[in-house]
Amino acid sequence: MNRIKEVLERKGIKQTWLAEQLGKSYNIVNGYVQNRQQPRLEVLYEIARILEIDVRELLLDQKKDTQ
Repeated sequence: MNRIKEVLERKGIKQTWLAEQLGKSYNIVNGYVQNRQQPRLEVLYEIARILEIDVRELLLDQKKDTQ
């Protein structure tokens, strides 16, 4: 399970913009965001690069880790 949706909401970024940046269709990115499918590891790193975050933010629940 990934946290792409939470990061996009926090940053105010739309799925359509992320899809354009990745060169993927909206439907594929929506599948990632809704956790219907998981991106390959390389794609996850690319998403983190585009969003300017550490890839761990897409995988780990930061709130849970700090408690």
